[in-house]
Amino acid sequence: MLLFGLLLLTSALAGQRHGTQAESNLSSKFQYSSNKEQNGVQDPQHERIITVSTNGSIHSPRFPHTYPRNMVLVWRLVAAEENVWIQLTFDERFGLEDPEDDICKYDFVEVEEPSDGTILGRWCGSGTVPGKQISKGNQIRIRFVSDEYFPSEPGFCIHYNIVVPQFTEAVSPSVLPPSALPLDLLNNAVTAFSTLEDLIRYLEPDRWQLDLEDLYRPTWQLLGKAFVFGRKSRVVDLNLLKEEVRLYSCTPRNFSVSIREELKRTDSIFWPGCLLVKRCGGNCACCPHNCKECQCVPSKVTKKYHEVLQLRPKSGVRGLHKSLTDVALEHHEECDCVCRGHTGG
Repeated sequence: MLLFGLLLLTSALAGQRHGTQAESNLSSKFQYSSNKEQNGVQDPQHERIITVSTNGSIHSPRFPHTYPRNMVLVWRLVAAEENVWIQLTFDERFGLEDPEDDICKYDFVEVEEPSDGTILGRWCGSGTVPGKQISKGNQIRIRFVSDEYFPSEPGFCIHYNIVVPQFTEAVSPSVLPPSALPLDLLNNAVTAFSTLEDLIRYLEPDRWQLDLEDLYRPTWQLLGKAFVFGRKSRVVDLNLLKEEVRLYSCTPRNFSVSIREELKRTDSIFWPGCLLVKRCGGNCACCPHNCKECQCVPSKVTKKYHEVLQLRPKSGVRGLHKSLTDVALEHHEECDCVCRGHTGG
């Protein structure tokens, strides 16, 4: 009987010790999760420097399979030449641990501009592939972090290549920022861009996406009149030939005009810098008036509004004010042949 009582007491003590250990482990796990969320991941002390002279790529360990847990990796890409940029392109196979409250807290890859420490972007999850990134100078830094929980696949792969800036030496962004350039030199640089996205990226490399979204917020737009050209009734073929000479010898035609020159606005830059307008063109070989020489002049002129990007220096501070604005340009709707030296009616 005494032996049976000792066995019961020993069993009870062992069960109590096991329960205390399980509770302690569970509490420790929740406590670590809370600390991880508050403190994040510590910055690394070392980075791998890669000299970039040709195309290449970097990727998470084991890509395109599940990457390891609890890692911090940093790459600094340095171009062999100074006056070039480095472009990063993410592989379409991209997947890291999902964000929490739309914030990449645990597993992420981020791109940093080493010259000023600006974070160009931080990405995680697998919803969308990050867009292309371009350095301001000849260096760029990439950091990959994974925590102790929930690794994902396939990870990431970033392809890099050298980009030669398409600017003259006088306006190279590696020498002077856009806001520090004289307006005429800035105008030459702006006109060299073929897309609005590239232009805004050059003007505001740190927040170009936000600026681009702001430009396209809904605004009131003024619509110009439509061009309607009437045609008289046809009687016989000879009359038609005569009428066609009258209609098409001196007519509104497409002309490209410089907005700055047309508006005489040397205080602003416009993009695009030139627009198509209707202007009278052609000749008046068979002048209907009794004069030695006829000229083709507008007989009906209207204003038509065009929405363009306007860049103006900020008053008192360095920088450019960017806005979509309506510019009014003259369009010739009807033209007529008149004696030289006389204006149209």
